Amino acid sequence: MNNSMLRLPEAYNEPIKDYGPGSPERQALQKELARQMDLTVDIPLIINGRSVHTGETGKIRCPHDHGHVLGTFCNAGDKEIRQAIDAAMAAKPLWETMPWQERASIFLKAADLISQKYSPLLNAATMLGQSKNVFQAEIDSTCELVDFLRYNVKFMEEIYSNQPSSDKGLWNRVEYRPLEGFVFALTPFNFTAIAGNLSTAPAMMGNTVVWKPASTAVLSGFYIMEILKEAGLPDGVINFIPGKGSRIGKIIFSHEDLAGVHFTGSTEVFQTLWQKTGENIAAYKSYPRMVGETGGKDYIFVHPSADIDQAVTASVRGAFEYQGQKCSACSRLYVPASLWDAFKAKLDADLQAIQTGGVVEFGNLVNAVIDEPAFDTIDGFISRAEASDQAEVIFGGRRDKSKGYFIDPTVIRANDPHYETMAEEIFGPVLTVYVYDDQDLEQTLSILDNTSVYALTGAIFARDRQAVNHLMDRLTHTAGNFYINDKPTGAVVGQQPFGGARKSGTNDKAGSPLNLMRWTSPRTIKETFVPAVDFRYPFMSE
Repeated sequence: MNNSMLRLPEAYNEPIKDYGPGSPERQALQKELARQMDLTVDIPLIINGRSVHTGETGKIRCPHDHGHVLGTFCNAGDKEIRQAIDAAMAAKPLWETMPWQERASIFLKAADLISQKYSPLLNAATMLGQSKNVFQAEIDSTCELVDFLRYNVKFMEEIYSNQPSSDKGLWNRVEYRPLEGFVFALTPFNFTAIAGNLSTAPAMMGNTVVWKPASTAVLSGFYIMEILKEAGLPDGVINFIPGKGSRIGKIIFSHEDLAGVHFTGSTEVFQTLWQKTGENIAAYKSYPRMVGETGGKDYIFVHPSADIDQAVTASVRGAFEYQGQKCSACSRLYVPASLWDAFKAKLDADLQAIQTGGVVEFGNLVNAVIDEPAFDTIDGFISRAEASDQAEVIFGGRRDKSKGYFIDPTVIRANDPHYETMAEEIFGPVLTVYVYDDQDLEQTLSILDNTSVYALTGAIFARDRQAVNHLMDRLTHTAGNFYINDKPTGAVVGQQPFGGARKSGTNDKAGSPLNLMRWTSPRTIKETFVPAVDFRYPFMSE
């Protein structure tokens, strides 16, 4: 038995590889891309560590070439959903009593396996299955996922070490128990790292998990499960069940042992989950923890003192990297009239230099959107803008889904600051700009604050420090992640804890101890060394 006061290795952010021509990482990735393109993977459910096949299946297609099938995956039926819950509950007693340092070692090993051995595998799966270029895949499925694993175990250590003071004759302590029941992780398509974090963060704190991945991100999710198994994760701790959300949710949200929900996705879905939880609240053993990060209508506000080149670069990167399919993507832009002509000229020049195409050609910054429903939704926004007298498409707008779901970077200028593309989440490569009169700056700030129901990310550009301070104050509640002279995307684990308020979620800050705390149920313990033997107090004496 090791009775040392152990300390975990210090966490650090995984260095980003540059994938330059001829580099070893580029060669390894290109080889893996070719291998996966030639492979057809058969993905089962993983329940209690075992592969489970069902008769109902779905296909994994390349968004940039939707005729190419990368594999098939099984959908969970009612029986398999209940088996996953049972497996999570059966694994719970041994998992929650495992020494926390031993739990931590599993996830640290998984981080190094990804960093040193499986980076090409996960990056290629993310590129081909979720349509990310090499840089977007690298910062997501390698770097951010590894960062979550390394930093979260350090946050766990930090939480466990946070203990109360004790007076003479007493010993007070807090035990950070896992939740009583299982945690349901419902994960999105757009970040492999988010999928990995939503399923593993509760598990680190001793919880067991039922994980439903997005049907458009099953491939990378399956490989995460394989890596966790190699790292030593016991069977049943995380159970992987792709399937239809309505079917899985019906059983999950009516189960008495539901202890928590870890979610990233649309606001509408999260509100439905919350509603279902409320409808079943009397049936649960405890009140489920609802942790969700949802939509965004993220902005850049350009002050008249801003540097134009910096603001344009941030707008292009913030709006069009990963086709705008980030919760944090910039989709509304406020530019003062005094800067607009120069701003527009620089914006046009940058956009004309962007190439759109498949992920295997590394020169393409913009790739395909995730699937046909997404394409059709985005197409609808662009079509309505083209026909509107309140807005006009001033750049891009070309879209084609004949082979892949491609939409060129599109810029809309709105005459009305409340026009739909200034207010509604699009989740595509569409940026809407509103040009405001310089003298109407204060009024425009109020419009920005009140236009959207979301409050996820936002950025300001200004060189005048007094203006920076004023804008920060005026826009306090508009964003949970606020950026000064930078794009509103790219939060780094351990540096910028991520999450927003209003209709953007519960703001439990992934990438910080705040999120890990949500997966604990603390027990305070007071031990008295020499208990009293007389009920009388001194004040009772004559």
